[in-house]
Amino acid sequence: MLPQNLGSETNIKLPFSFIIFSLIALVISQILILVNGQMLVEGSFRIPAMWSAAHLLVLGWALMVVMGSMYQLVPVAFLTKIWNEKFGFIQFFITATGIVTFAGLLYWAPQKALVPGILTLLGILMFLFQMFMTLRKQAKPNILTAFVGTALLCLFITISLGITLIFCLKTGIGSQYYQSIFKSHLIMGVTGWFTLLIFGFSYKMVPMFSLSHGFPMVLARYVYGFYAAGLIITVISFFFNSAIFLKIGFLLLLIGFSIFSWHIRIIIEKRLKKKLDKPFIFALFAIGFGNIIHLSAFILLWSNHFTAVIGPLIYSYLLLWIVLSIVGYLYKIVPFLWWTFKYSKQIGKQSVPSLKEMMNEKIVFPLFSLFVIAVLIIFCALIFKIAILFTIGQFVLSVVFIIIALSILSVIKK
Repeated sequence: MLPQNLGSETNIKLPFSFIIFSLIALVISQILILVNGQMLVEGSFRIPAMWSAAHLLVLGWALMVVMGSMYQLVPVAFLTKIWNEKFGFIQFFITATGIVTFAGLLYWAPQKALVPGILTLLGILMFLFQMFMTLRKQAKPNILTAFVGTALLCLFITISLGITLIFCLKTGIGSQYYQSIFKSHLIMGVTGWFTLLIFGFSYKMVPMFSLSHGFPMVLARYVYGFYAAGLIITVISFFFNSAIFLKIGFLLLLIGFSIFSWHIRIIIEKRLKKKLDKPFIFALFAIGFGNIIHLSAFILLWSNHFTAVIGPLIYSYLLLWIVLSIVGYLYKIVPFLWWTFKYSKQIGKQSVPSLKEMMNEKIVFPLFSLFVIAVLIIFCALIFKIAILFTIGQFVLSVVFIIIALSILSVIKK
């Protein structure tokens, strides 16, 4: 269980503003993918419609929901209050405006997306400044600080590289480095920002949700060391076009992720809670999926088929590792935030609903199972280029995301 002062750490309207916006962006991104599915099946990933959908998913949903969660989790994980809540609301407005206009222009006129891209960058820089001012008040930095701090640095690099890509597209300057910058932008955003952040907060949330005690934390240092080194060497390989460096980088990423998976297993084995909650179980499954995808990418890197499967692999990594992790944790975090905000001060004074009653967990297993099945169907459709299979999988996935969004938002009514 999370600390009881969680709800009072941050104005509940701030994290929920980010979360509600993110859920809307999630649904729209999936509809865009569904409508433009034929081009994806044909292998056309880098087209305006997909740029828009990808950025709505990664920036509009994943980034915004992580920002909202961090506004609530950072005070808990690092025992320090958010630096300035009013600044947080201004940052939300600027970032949301930037993402909406950025995604829209990527769809209709990519060459004009530079200004809203800069606005999005401004919002993210404001968030980074907010987190920097908050974390600097931490009494004693620890390994969680390293994970979260490095993830925030990767976010800054990712957005800066994204703006550079738009600048290259608009002016032609530095076009000879376009592919290297694009690949670095991709890996820093996906495996740098999101993965390192999930690593860091998992070390806080997994023990909380499983009531684990007495586990060693020394392995976290190896996770950080191997994964960070893998990121750096992989980016270097892009700019020097070095196949050897790329293989070394992917190997280090695989080792880092494997150690993380092993460490989480050790933590779970030390739990006092015998029966784990279903959303949390799927968040743990996401770790297994992430490990399998890392292993598959490293193996395929040695074959002639890597280029053909890189798109489906990235899609699977985004959905089965990052999205499934975030959604699994959201199903635990959102009910607790709302319950704490609305009912914590009424305990002992009047009858209040239990935390279990805040979210309908009966739908979790069929809903999340459908999610996994739909993603696997889409993966197969992309690999074998079967349009009808993609349409079926994406339609199911879109419906699942709509139900997930509505079920999370329904908590506010309770």
